[in-house]
Amino acid sequence: MIIKTSPDEIQNYLVDASNFTGYCDTVYLPSNENEIIEILKESNSKKQKVTIAGNGTGLSGARVPQGGIVISIEKMNKILEINPESKYAIVEPAVILREFQSKVREYNLLYPPDPTEKNCFIGGTLSTNASGEKTFKYGSTRVYVEKLDIVLADGDQLKLERGKFIAEGYELTIRTENGKEYKLQIPIINMPLTKNAAGYYCKKDMDAIDLFVGSEGTLGIITKAQLKLVPHPEKIISCIIFFDDERDALQFISDARNKSYQTRIDKSNNTIDALALEFLDENSLNFIKEDYKQIPSNAKAAVWFEQEVNKDNEEQLFDSWMKLVYKNKGDEENAWFAMNEKEKEEIQGLRHNVSLKVADYLSQNNVKKLGTDSAVPDENFMKFYYFCTEEMKKNKFNYIAYGHFGNSHLHMNMLPNNEEEYNKGEIIYRNIYRKAVELGGTVSAEHGIGKLKTEYLLNMFGEKVISKMAGIKKILDPNLILGVGNIFNEKFLKTN
Repeated sequence: MIIKTSPDEIQNYLVDASNFTGYCDTVYLPSNENEIIEILKESNSKKQKVTIAGNGTGLSGARVPQGGIVISIEKMNKILEINPESKYAIVEPAVILREFQSKVREYNLLYPPDPTEKNCFIGGTLSTNASGEKTFKYGSTRVYVEKLDIVLADGDQLKLERGKFIAEGYELTIRTENGKEYKLQIPIINMPLTKNAAGYYCKKDMDAIDLFVGSEGTLGIITKAQLKLVPHPEKIISCIIFFDDERDALQFISDARNKSYQTRIDKSNNTIDALALEFLDENSLNFIKEDYKQIPSNAKAAVWFEQEVNKDNEEQLFDSWMKLVYKNKGDEENAWFAMNEKEKEEIQGLRHNVSLKVADYLSQNNVKKLGTDSAVPDENFMKFYYFCTEEMKKNKFNYIAYGHFGNSHLHMNMLPNNEEEYNKGEIIYRNIYRKAVELGGTVSAEHGIGKLKTEYLLNMFGEKVISKMAGIKKILDPNLILGVGNIFNEKFLKTN
């Protein structure tokens, strides 16, 4: 096990991609589960804060310590098994998503959860229930988790598999490898009818695995995961369409979404069924125009769509998409089609480059990220989107808007020039999150709450529900050492 204490050695562990910073005494780099158990037993006896660090790609400050020690999982990076017959893989938490997806591709398999940032650790995606472009068809990380090995705060081991520990109504009982039993009361809440990564997953008759997926390092440390794989598509149509009018782009997405839903109801193989429906507004396009000369000068918006096809239906589906483009006045002449895997990666790179440019902007101006991660039910999305853009315009605030619009999920990134503008932006930010909740949505669809959004989670669920969620943590981590500051304000962790 490697232990780092020098300020120069630990600086990289004190920040994440949101530009949020922290401090700690020591960073531990264990190589296996036994070393994690050893660290946690000692920390638990001392009631010492422990923050689990992934690869630093997060946007909510979850891996950034506020004192205590850091456990970096980076040495636990092995793909332990890929089983092509039963279609699963077993991995350690620091396997990099990009490398994992590439490896399973060799077996003609696909791991669908597809966050924009491919350099994240699998463990990080588990801790936030991450999603991404392909979520519109495949769903988020939670859907693909079959088994988890977890070390709890006191060093006890918990082995979960689907169906092993199921709640009876809202009462969930789990049992550790040492035979210790925990009885947990799941809060009764109305989960948003959209993709969601805000707080603990709480549902009647839920599986225990779902409590730990998305728990952001507050309940235990995941040391191993068995993940479900699916057959890799024979071929994928991938295309960016530019629009001269933003309203046409938004209508195109709405039409494609509705057609995709109907296709799934009909279980058809030969009609529109989008894998991804991504939106970029005019400001986003202008933000990256220097790097992508193929963006038309008059483009007011762009939509990137993908669909799985095969040799029998490719031509028919391509024609169906082009008819939809024509109907909604898309710019067919300047459309960017991916004709091979390299070009497909270039299209994905365009979308990713927007996020990278935002990160560079924040770093250059030395401000923290002010980017929304809200999703709302489909029927309320247009109202939500126009509310957000009007808030920006009336306050004369620089912004770019993009996101997973197939999932009615908006990333509204504000671009303050200094701390004074940042403070002004925070007021707008709160208004946007309040509106998302008012419309039945979530304050975090994929990035988690971390330390930066605890206030918004409280607004979303209220003190009573947050107290009950915190009660689950207090049972599993009575000395309150794991991920303190993530999800809950510390006042909810105080013992009565």
